[in-house]
Amino acid sequence: MLQPGQRVRLNLAGMMIQGVGFGQAVTDALGTVIRQTSTDHPTYLVQLLFAFKGVTQVEVPEERIKPG
Repeated sequence: MLQPGQRVRLNLAGMMIQGVGFGQAVTDALGTVIRQTSTDHPTYLVQLLFAFKGVTQVEVPEERIKPG
């Protein structure tokens, strides 16, 4: 289980978030966990270290997150 404030690396390859498509090369985006948003299928809201086309926060399934 990830904790708020924890630094992580995200695999965003192939995802579409807030109208922004992330390319296959975006496999190691840096961010900080804000909170868990779902427990059934663990999902987390993460603040990105760098914005991608204006997107600064993403909701990502746990399997796409590595402690970082």
